[in-house]
Amino acid sequence: MRGPSSSHTAGAYHIGRLIRSLLGASPVSAQFLFDPDGSYGKVYHEQGADLAFIAGLLGIALTDPRFPSMIDHASQHGLETSFSCEPIPGAEHPNTVVIECATSDGTALSVTAESIGGGSVEITRLGDWPLQINGCYHDVVVESEAGREVDILALLAPDDNETVEIEQLARDGLSLLHCRRFAPLGRDLIDQIRSLSGIREVWNTEPFFHVQRGLPIFSDAAAMATMAIDRHITLGTLALEYESVLLGLPGDEVLAEIIARLRIMEQSVIEGLASDLPSMQLLRPSAGMIIDAEAEGRLAVGGVHARAAARALAVMHVNAGMGVVCAAPTAGSAGVLPAVISTMREEKGLSDEEAALALLAAGAIGVITAERATFAAEVAGCQVEIGAAGAMAAAAVVEVAGGTARQAADAAAISYQNTMGSVCDLVQGMVEIPCHTRNATAASGAFVCADLILGGYENPIPLDETIDAVYDTGRMLPPELRCTALGGLAAAPSARNLRRLR
Repeated sequence: MRGPSSSHTAGAYHIGRLIRSLLGASPVSAQFLFDPDGSYGKVYHEQGADLAFIAGLLGIALTDPRFPSMIDHASQHGLETSFSCEPIPGAEHPNTVVIECATSDGTALSVTAESIGGGSVEITRLGDWPLQINGCYHDVVVESEAGREVDILALLAPDDNETVEIEQLARDGLSLLHCRRFAPLGRDLIDQIRSLSGIREVWNTEPFFHVQRGLPIFSDAAAMATMAIDRHITLGTLALEYESVLLGLPGDEVLAEIIARLRIMEQSVIEGLASDLPSMQLLRPSAGMIIDAEAEGRLAVGGVHARAAARALAVMHVNAGMGVVCAAPTAGSAGVLPAVISTMREEKGLSDEEAALALLAAGAIGVITAERATFAAEVAGCQVEIGAAGAMAAAAVVEVAGGTARQAADAAAISYQNTMGSVCDLVQGMVEIPCHTRNATAASGAFVCADLILGGYENPIPLDETIDAVYDTGRMLPPELRCTALGGLAAAPSARNLRRLR
């Protein structure tokens, strides 16, 4: 993705893409409404959500180099946009948006959506209908007069093997059928549905994630660790199988996907260490200077921890400049895993496959976090973004060192335990201060947590319970400390008075 925020940038882009699919064309007008008490309403411009919504609606890739100038492209494509804040009744998520769109032929659409963390989204209302579309399947939605369901269903789900589920809603003499599918419904069948009498609307969307064809082989850390130990395999190897089963892909294709992400991570480190990197909005680049100082022996201690910390800064420099990064698990925490993996490759000479298995081990910890909690700082603070990345990275270090899956889970647990309660207080609404140094310390700390467990420390509170406690703690934080730039460091006089560099 392109930085700076997975919730605000990637999430907004994915919502835009889904709306473009539903419309079947580029809109000519789009009005965006945010709740003033939510995170979108406070920082949508600073974190590029406006640019991302437009890119998604226009069908321009999020990684396209034209991304920073999307406002101009909207005008060039005849798209009029407006952004405003008003109370949204029933808005349960801080990243809720109501979007009213229209195409040149008069087709209009009203959508309520949420960006729920790490780039994942949900459309929660289509017109007056409550439903859930998340970009994980091929969705077909049919609104009709009541009594037409049998004929529609015959065309909507002709192949049970490709149909995930069908949901039916009814009100005021109308019916809504929502079909989730592994594969797209043929254009001829969609046209036949449209030709039936009593049909009011037919919408369909395409997924932007890999379609999940299988079931998870584990859903909690205890089962994950036991499964790996019983089978005498590492967490990375088990995670490879998890992805293969879930996506219905052979293992070598999964590894190829992970290595592609590894390349993006490594490139973001290289770009962030460059001497000609432009200033961000609040910070001047420093990662390259720190690497040079470490190499020349000018630091107090230096070593692997300092190099990892500097590389984490480097990636976050790229992220803040709207460069291309790999959200791992989010853009606000995108520096940690690239820093740890690239430093481990330097120290241990890891092959691509070994590095990919380390990333997969980290991803297994992310799976448990996603299952039990969230990746949205808007919901639970920085502990579920940079805190999660640090926990994932600690597991990756254990994987490289040859530790067991239980040791990887314990290293992740103690990492979480030492970031619990951390707030999201981004200064002036931008993912720079204190996000950059938090990524750096999380990368450095991943080695410490892994070494403690590998050296014999016994973690008394398992990962599952730790994540539950992290989530509960995060939800206790007031809104001012959850990505609204209203509290914590963001409220400090020096932070408020910082002048922007560009």
